[in-house]
Amino acid sequence: MISVNDFKTGLTIEVDGDIFTVLEFQHVKPGKGAAFVRSKLKNLRNGNTVEKTFRAGETLSRAMIENREVQYLYSAGDEYTFMDNETYDQFTLTREQLEWELNFLKENMNVNISSYQGEILGIQLPNSVELKVIETEPGVKGNTAQGATKSAKVETGLNVQVPLFINEEDVLLIDTREGKYISRA
Repeated sequence: MISVNDFKTGLTIEVDGDIFTVLEFQHVKPGKGAAFVRSKLKNLRNGNTVEKTFRAGETLSRAMIENREVQYLYSAGDEYTFMDNETYDQFTLTREQLEWELNFLKENMNVNISSYQGEILGIQLPNSVELKVIETEPGVKGNTAQGATKSAKVETGLNVQVPLFINEEDVLLIDTREGKYISRA
């Protein structure tokens, strides 16, 4: 059990049978009435963000999230197969569970998987990945003040805005949190 007075960003808690991570919190002590904690929580099962208010001193169950390193093996239809690097157990996740992550996932890539009491909640990608450009228009010089960009399609199917000097077959470093170009690899 954990008191809402001890909230920290990134803490995982269980509220009404759902698992949440604390994104933001604020302790409020009004001049009249009891103190309370206003919080912004992200549901780890469906990704929704909710705002909840708790009475000061209220206790909640702490959710112990287990993180393990796994390797992405292959896809078959809408199912994606992973292997635990320690036990060599294989399991599958669906397209709905990996919607954003599929933009960056390549075969044989190592990622971390989060689970709660055996239930897989999702995967955590590294902050950046290297992806090869498979399609882009040639850059045209002129008529640009500064920072001109063009669209490039990378090997996973993601379209990224890149500088004009990027060509097909270039390997780029892409930020997995925002899906943006960082640099050439």
